[in-house]
Amino acid sequence: LFISRFHLEPAQDADVGSNTLRTYALNKNEYFVLHVKNDKDGTKVPEIVLQKALDREKQSIHHLILTGIDGGDPMRSGTAQITVKVLDANDNAPVFEQDLYEIKVVENSAPGKIIQMVKAIDLDDGVNSEIEYSLGSLTQEAIKQLFSIDSDTGELTISKSLDYEMSSTYKFDIRARDKGAPVMEGHCRVQVNVLDMNDNAPEIIITSSPKPVPEDAPAGTMVALINVKDLDSGVNGNVTLCLCCDQPGLIKIRTSGYFSATPFLRTLLHVSPQFQREMSTEWR
Repeated sequence: LFISRFHLEPAQDADVGSNTLRTYALNKNEYFVLHVKNDKDGTKVPEIVLQKALDREKQSIHHLILTGIDGGDPMRSGTAQITVKVLDANDNAPVFEQDLYEIKVVENSAPGKIIQMVKAIDLDDGVNSEIEYSLGSLTQEAIKQLFSIDSDTGELTISKSLDYEMSSTYKFDIRARDKGAPVMEGHCRVQVNVLDMNDNAPEIIITSSPKPVPEDAPAGTMVALINVKDLDSGVNGNVTLCLCCDQPGLIKIRTSGYFSATPFLRTLLHVSPQFQREMSTEWR
């Protein structure tokens, strides 16, 4: 409310003298009190005065009863019902249902897929409660290329396929702004966790090219050193090696495990005790 004092029409009493209107009374309430003014002609004019700030979100309508009382004997009175409707002010910011939305998305999901619907509530009324959604003002441009949000519904979609091997997690803010004056806004945090798919084939890298091996080389002599990696994660990134050879059993595989700082599986190719030149001068 923009004013705190409400002037009311005075009650009418056809009697005169001591039998005419003497005073007013207002029902007990938390927000309004009664004030009576005396005009020069003796007319008593009632006013209700706001003594405590109103909150439309707590109570939008107040019902008051004003009673006019005369001075006669017996005393007579009349009442008037007063309805006070509280107009909305934009004094509430939108609030999201969740402070943090954690979302799981499988990599390579089709662009345009809805991955989450966020929702904010504004306790105000009318345009003051109408909300528009957007990505936070500090959102990185790279994330804006990957995600978009419907300004009316709050539907969050992916604009491009996500690649787990490029990034497994994305974090950003979503903003909800109302249409009141002044504009008020609220924020929530979004964390998108990308789930890995088995979309990468193992890669074999020869780090030590095979060299001629003497036929009397002892068993276990290294023939070649290779590294194997798979960019997928978890079981999708585990690699099993097998060797296809013209003479099975002559060349064997020995792995020395993954390096702690790299995704490579170090693998040694070495000769077996049955290795002889007379069997073949070359194996593939």
